Amino acid sequence: MNEEEPVESSNPVFGSAPTLKTPSVGQVEEIFRTPQRLTMDDIALKTSLLLGLIVVTGTAAWVADAGPGLVFGAAIVGLALALVNIFKKSVSPPLVLAYAAVEGVVLGAISHAYNDRFHGIAIQAAVGTAAVFGGVLALYATGKLTARSRAVKAATGAFFGLFGLLVVNLLVNAFDGSGDGFGLRSGGTAAILFSLAFIVAGSLTFVLDFDRAQQMVNAGVEERESWRIAFGLVVGLVWLYLEVLRLLGYLRND
Repeated sequence: MNEEEPVESSNPVFGSAPTLKTPSVGQVEEIFRTPQRLTMDDIALKTSLLLGLIVVTGTAAWVADAGPGLVFGAAIVGLALALVNIFKKSVSPPLVLAYAAVEGVVLGAISHAYNDRFHGIAIQAAVGTAAVFGGVLALYATGKLTARSRAVKAATGAFFGLFGLLVVNLLVNAFDGSGDGFGLRSGGTAAILFSLAFIVAGSLTFVLDFDRAQQMVNAGVEERESWRIAFGLVVGLVWLYLEVLRLLGYLRND
């Protein structure tokens, strides 16, 4: 049977499109040997996938009303997976997905416990987290916040300082008979102010993540690195959600 000439599109949009030529076998092999380069769309897609997985496993844990034993075990596994993913030289998509799945169980159970005490608080925390993250992203995208901004540099130092203070507070709690330490997690005024400062400082460090992602895109690294960046963003979002949830719990505590 004779080959027929292809029918040209009548859509005027394609009128100025370049003439297409069938690639040779060698050109096809070269295309498949060349790794795809990272784009912002890749990062957005992988981040959305991980967040979707967290929502799925979190919903399952919520519905099943996971007990403290399962939650504690999932938290330990999640921490181990996080450390492996952080220090692993070559990013592993299955391990990143496993982290998201396990972390979803932890978040689902904690959210359920908070929601039983304060109805609707989980949705409020999710909306608040999205608003903070989206706000910082918008400020970065418009150039109002950069990795070289004084506010970001100050926030980064403050965040690590506050984190160190939190560690000291935990150590004091371990040896303090009252179990209150400096009152940073007691639910009082000091705890509210500390949580607010922690959220503000921590959220601004996302600018460094965005900047690093942009640098990697500009450098033309492999698309596979999108998993590493998505993992880093999700770790930050998990922390932010838990801190917002805790703050809302303080504010709604009778």
